[in-house]
Amino acid sequence: MKRIMVMLICVFVLAQPAYTQKLYRISVLQVSKIQVFENAYDGFMETLKTQGIVEGDNLVVSRHIIDADLDANIWEKVGILFKIKKAAGRIVDEHPDLVLTIGTPATKYSRDKIIKAGIPMVFTSVANPVAAGCVSMTQAGPGCTGATIYIDPYDVIKIARLALPKMRTMGIIHCDDDNAVAFAEEAKGKAAKQGIRVVSKQVGKSDKIGPAAMELIKQGVDMFGIPPDTYYALRDNEPSKELLAITHENHIPAIAFMTSGSKGCILYIGPSLRTNGEISGQQAVKILKQGVRPEEIPIGRQENLSILTDTDALKDLGIDVPLEILQLAKPFTESS
Repeated sequence: MKRIMVMLICVFVLAQPAYTQKLYRISVLQVSKIQVFENAYDGFMETLKTQGIVEGDNLVVSRHIIDADLDANIWEKVGILFKIKKAAGRIVDEHPDLVLTIGTPATKYSRDKIIKAGIPMVFTSVANPVAAGCVSMTQAGPGCTGATIYIDPYDVIKIARLALPKMRTMGIIHCDDDNAVAFAEEAKGKAAKQGIRVVSKQVGKSDKIGPAAMELIKQGVDMFGIPPDTYYALRDNEPSKELLAITHENHIPAIAFMTSGSKGCILYIGPSLRTNGEISGQQAVKILKQGVRPEEIPIGRQENLSILTDTDALKDLGIDVPLEILQLAKPFTESS
């Protein structure tokens, strides 16, 4: 009898898997669900998948998306801030292995609570890390790291001048988004160094873009620059589509300083949001699988700007972009 029991125990042990697969838990926080954020999220998740961390297999993801699409007054903005902090509290209660924040507001207003709880934090789609509470543009500080989509206005305006050598005045329309306001102000100074005048107009997030566009056209702009601004992605890219319809009607080219949006710009210059998400994914893998502390990982950034072109827009406006730019450019699609 004793011998039979020993044999049964051996069979049971041999029947067990050689190891128990680790189950990872990640919580995601973002304010508003727009395509550019989805691109970053997809890049993040795909990178995890290539490294063996797969949702539905060994990964559980909890997404927290705060709706804040329309214009908000000061009290509504305070309400959004409280919603972020409340969501951060729920995330802390979930005890995830890592938190991914998408965008500046989600990162800025949740980081203290999440980091204080000892949960590693990685961000993506943040234009200015310092504005999001980081120590510098390259160091996030204790418990945190991430990837920035910061672009130097001087660099993109230089490319715009190559494409449109006769350009003298650039129009920029933006909302009160911190990233967009900062870009417009920085662009004014850096464009002046290249002999370009920038005129800007701020609108509310629920405003139609048409009146602002016509006002800048009356001021003599010979090109529109579309800044990194969530405003353009709202309501299924309605502001972007409306602006581009106006620019084509008035035979004025537009260049987007981002690689997403609607067809109609002659060029789209900037970091890829999907690539930005991939960089954040690589950072998350180091934290989850290698045990690296977030603060030991520098803030990531796409080394070379992506350049896309809409050949239909070039033909419609009768613009010949220099071959040196076209050789670097890839075709634009609205899912870029």
